[in-house]
Amino acid sequence: MKRLWAASLCALSVSSVLAAEPATCRDVRFADVGWTDIAATTGLASTVLEGLGYKPTKTIASVPITFAGVKSKQIDVFLGYWSPTMDPMIDPFRKAGQLTVLPTPNLTGAKYTLAVPDYAYQAGIKTFADIAKNYDKLDGKIYGIEPGNDGNALIKKMIDSNQYGLGKFKLVESSEAGMLVEVNRAVRDKKPIVFLGWEPHPMNVQMKIDYLSGGDDVFGPNYGEAKVLTVTPNDYSARCPNVAKLVSNLQFTTDIENHVMLPIMNKTDPNKAAKDWLKANPAVLDKWLAGVKTFDGKDGLPAVKAYVAGK
Repeated sequence: MKRLWAASLCALSVSSVLAAEPATCRDVRFADVGWTDIAATTGLASTVLEGLGYKPTKTIASVPITFAGVKSKQIDVFLGYWSPTMDPMIDPFRKAGQLTVLPTPNLTGAKYTLAVPDYAYQAGIKTFADIAKNYDKLDGKIYGIEPGNDGNALIKKMIDSNQYGLGKFKLVESSEAGMLVEVNRAVRDKKPIVFLGWEPHPMNVQMKIDYLSGGDDVFGPNYGEAKVLTVTPNDYSARCPNVAKLVSNLQFTTDIENHVMLPIMNKTDPNKAAKDWLKANPAVLDKWLAGVKTFDGKDGLPAVKAYVAGK
């Protein structure tokens, strides 16, 4: 009987050791490229990790610097690899085997291409070929987001090669927020404007916008239909299997992201917006936390549900 009891204690001890991760895994370093959708998904993942006893942080960086950071293991998780638009940026790293792209996307059904307000669309700017015809009305400008972004690179390539007759246009680079300020100003004045648009994003519900057709050769078919994937260092699943399990479980929808992004656009901290949404929608945690433990090896689901509920 004593031997059985001792064996049970031993098994329990081994199980706890196997479930717990090294102390170095407690700090989970995310990259955020400055997009509200990535802020939302990073906020959701960070909130779950906090409930599990981890210490997530994030670094704001451009897309190329993010991939280089994953390669050098200075970044642990990037939830914002938009394919196919970021393919040219990540391909050198993938071909060299310098990082890992998880096989299952964390989001499908996204889109990413040029857009206009609905009144500009109704006035005749409906395709990529229509942009050049409206050079004067558009002040010769196409609005992008932060320098180094993949979408900006695609726009610049069109301009440099005079594709669709865009050779005389200027790409205006600033940030997501800066671009949206310009779009809202144009909407207020009912002026035509062409800008980089995507979904999920609150812009799709806050404004009446239309995506331009005819850009398949640049942004891909179906209005730049995209899937969003997760990137980690090559050895991350071996080093930090519990966090890696959570990351592989994360599945978002455009509806989830639109709702979390909206308060972020109104200056709410992303982690607070994420925690508020999870408090109101705890059922999503069931799949996300399947097979996931707390940092100290306990069942993860009740711990996170208690955390987001404020208990």
